[in-house]
Amino acid sequence: MNYLPIALQFIFAIGLIATIILLSDWLGPKRKTADKLQNFESGIEIKGNARQPMAIKYFLVAILFVLFDVEVIFFYPYAVNFRQLGWDGFIAVVVFVALFITGLIYIFKKGALKWEE
Repeated sequence: MNYLPIALQFIFAIGLIATIILLSDWLGPKRKTADKLQNFESGIEIKGNARQPMAIKYFLVAILFVLFDVEVIFFYPYAVNFRQLGWDGFIAVVVFVALFITGLIYIFKKGALKWEE
């Protein structure tokens, strides 16, 4: 019984969304012209095919950025609680940084960040 207000709110939200979508489809204009059906990209004219192959280096750098950015986020809890964690916390952070640097060295040795190729 405690979940009844949440269930009612959920049902109301789904009903409202469905009603708005159906009404906009029913009442909205339906004039489809060639200009309206053409792809629009921020006011820039379309040039070429969007399915052209892209260098994997862009994706690799993006994934590596996310990986190392998320690893840096784990430093925040240590920085907030470093006095309470004591030497055990310090050793854990040193091991974490060692693994972090090992991964970075591996990436450099594999040539993942070389753009000359």
